[in-house]
Amino acid sequence: MYPRVVPSCLCMLLLGSALAHAQVPGPRRSVSAVRVEQPPVLDGVLDDAAWAQATFTTDLVQKEPDQGLPATLRTEVAFVHDSDALYVGARMFSDSPADIETVMTRRDESGVAERLIISLDTWRDRRTAYSFAVTAAGQRVDWFHPSDGEYSRDFSFNPVWQARTRLTGEGWVAELRIPFSQLRFNDADEQVWGLNLNRYIPRRNEDDFWVVVPRHVTGWASWFGELTGVRGVRPSRRLELLPYVAGDWQVDSGRNPRAGTPYDSRRDWAGRVGGDVKVGLGPNLTLDATVNPDFGQLEADPAVVNLTAFETFFEERRPFFTEGAQLFTGQGPTYFYSRRIGAAPRLLGDLKSQRDFVEAPRASTLWGAGKLTGRLASGLSVGALAAVTGDSFADVYDFDTAEEGRVKVEPFTGYGVVRVQQELGGASVVGAMLTGVHRGVSPTGPEEGLVFNLPRQAYSASADASFRLGPGGQYALSTYAGGSHVSGTPEAMLRLQRSSARYYQRPDQSYVRVDPEATSLSGYTVGASLERVSGETWLWSVGGSAESPGFELNDVGSLQTADDLEARLGLTYRDTEPGPWLRGFEVELALLNNWNYGGVRQSTTLSSTASSTLPNFWTGSLTATYLPRALSDVLTRGGPLMQTGQGVDFIAELENAFSATTRWSLSAKTWRYETGSHGYVLGGSLGVQPTRRLRLSLEPGLSSFTEEPQYVATVEGGGPETFGRRYVFGAVDRRELSARLRADFFVTPDLSVELYAEPFASSGRYHRFGELARPRSRELLRYGEENTTREGGKLRLVDASGAAFEVDDPDFNLRSLRSNLVVRWEFRPGSTLYLVWQQDRATERALGRVMQASALGNSFSAPGSHTFAMKLSWWLPVD
Repeated sequence: MYPRVVPSCLCMLLLGSALAHAQVPGPRRSVSAVRVEQPPVLDGVLDDAAWAQATFTTDLVQKEPDQGLPATLRTEVAFVHDSDALYVGARMFSDSPADIETVMTRRDESGVAERLIISLDTWRDRRTAYSFAVTAAGQRVDWFHPSDGEYSRDFSFNPVWQARTRLTGEGWVAELRIPFSQLRFNDADEQVWGLNLNRYIPRRNEDDFWVVVPRHVTGWASWFGELTGVRGVRPSRRLELLPYVAGDWQVDSGRNPRAGTPYDSRRDWAGRVGGDVKVGLGPNLTLDATVNPDFGQLEADPAVVNLTAFETFFEERRPFFTEGAQLFTGQGPTYFYSRRIGAAPRLLGDLKSQRDFVEAPRASTLWGAGKLTGRLASGLSVGALAAVTGDSFADVYDFDTAEEGRVKVEPFTGYGVVRVQQELGGASVVGAMLTGVHRGVSPTGPEEGLVFNLPRQAYSASADASFRLGPGGQYALSTYAGGSHVSGTPEAMLRLQRSSARYYQRPDQSYVRVDPEATSLSGYTVGASLERVSGETWLWSVGGSAESPGFELNDVGSLQTADDLEARLGLTYRDTEPGPWLRGFEVELALLNNWNYGGVRQSTTLSSTASSTLPNFWTGSLTATYLPRALSDVLTRGGPLMQTGQGVDFIAELENAFSATTRWSLSAKTWRYETGSHGYVLGGSLGVQPTRRLRLSLEPGLSSFTEEPQYVATVEGGGPETFGRRYVFGAVDRRELSARLRADFFVTPDLSVELYAEPFASSGRYHRFGELARPRSRELLRYGEENTTREGGKLRLVDASGAAFEVDDPDFNLRSLRSNLVVRWEFRPGSTLYLVWQQDRATERALGRVMQASALGNSFSAPGSHTFAMKLSWWLPVD
């Protein structure tokens, strides 16, 4: 594979480098910033002498609803600066000031409020940009555009800046102060930055821009006008300190998990101190370091019931890792999944299956982390991260022997990630990435036996490129290649070989074999795609990828399965010009085929999606998917191939206009397969704003479906057709009910009380048990239902010959509640006080049927814990 793929990737890189360019039609608009000695007072009133010296730019143009026509309301924007900051003054006129939406929202959410957005391409690379938005209510929102797309937005960008707004008899006024220390730019006598202005008027569904990027074009910074006149400023050395103090207290409710153990009198309270430091290294690079970091999440992960063999991946919300995360992302697989760092001990589940009582930390001890990020004047972006976690231990107890002990569940571990990315002009880039993990696994005692199942070292390397080709960059060529290498004890490598990512032990394949003596595992991946991303009517895409059986990223990245060959085709027809019946519509066809390295077709997916926008700005879509029969190498979880049945599924979605004060959406999915799987999932959302300071939202979910066949267990005693093992399956009737509840109250734009709660109920009842009759079929040898019994958590099954055996009873009926109540007060720029009350409740005791009206209410009375926490951070800009 290497001799064929590597030259192909190199040819694509050379071809793209020769052709890459992006053209922007028409002359560029320009506005000048005026340097002032006395900066304006930030009060939302443009009566300072500084604004009398400035030139206000006007003449915004509609993108919605009537693209190309002048804005219906006048907007005036001007820029001044001193040596420390850029100031923006704006007047937004209205013919009905009472119609100005001034609702308050959470930080980095603008909701349906009227707003002004300032976007700055400070590097003048025509690819990246910073955006600063302020609503008529004074709420601040900011994000970073890591690529040349209007909706390519990274909200982890959290600069410290200020804004004030004021309602007037003619409309509203905004005044912004953006410190130069929060921006990155070249060291030049006069700065020339890319600029765009955007005013959104929700009551009119009107989106006005200084420079309009046409609807059919994919682009953003490449279309910007120019901001000139910023003279005599230099990139700051930027020394910022953010110390914090925090404490928490946990109280158990309705249970004592340590009852009967030597640990039942233990107190659950803790205090800690730590801090972050941000240091500028020259004009372009920034070093972020943290000691004893507090990475607590203010919003809980959603509850899920995962019956697959694959890991569930959750979104990263910890500020240290989210800020600048785009610098560690390239084409292809996810080489860096930051939630690996400081995660719960990976082998905790194995320990719980061996001991009666296990109490372990929810997260590994994160001692410290550092991050170097920035972009050089040459267009080279750099991201480097290092982190260290300490040993983690679990307390264990055996009720029969009264034996207690302490077991190491996670060793001392160091993580390192480096990525560089070079811009080639326009939106074209090439990049490379290295990752490394080293664990302190050494045979120092019997308690180390568990961590022997983790690799001692894990490395990966990758290169990728993305080119924008043709007039206006309407084509995109992307390609990537990478490799991985992990090493450790034979026990650790055996676990990886037998894991759900590869299942080397499959008995009916010959191209890979389990090696119990192996001390390393290596693999590679390659991929490429060519797309038409801009055009008035027709778009298309073609691509393919490969992941070898030995490819492994799960020590610091995320990978569900290796051993994959994939080919993709897509064709889209769209109309972006509004008509009498539709404002726009799009029809997409997609074909996806997947094989393993043995040439077995594992899946084929043929789908069609039709979506449209109505004249009232409601949007809707309908997706139909057909999946023909195929052969799965994962259904038996390490056993032989099993046929999957053909089937269809349908997804429908509908939501009202984004500008509506009351927002709602509906979604539905239904499916049916010849194997017996069928059901539906219903979802939706409702957000209301009773007052400008209060926002309420509800996201309910309801599902009722049958999955068949659903894996239950693998046991010995099978026939020769199935290699001496029984691969037991059943049909599971699943019912789930959930709701995500939010209530946000805003005293001021900087002081809020936010409540998040997610009650969850789920059950699964298994029946129609049987075992796989032969490889490459889906036929099951059924067990008699009359002979199936349940007792003491065990399921007793009897096959057609009368032979009986037991497996763990897979039925479940659970309730859970996860909630957070957070008081957030930014009492001075960059300095914040948090007060948090968190609940985590769960029970697997049967509490009636999930579909009962009381099911979600039962989760509030389930046993669990309360955690009360406080955190105070203080921003100290030294320079």
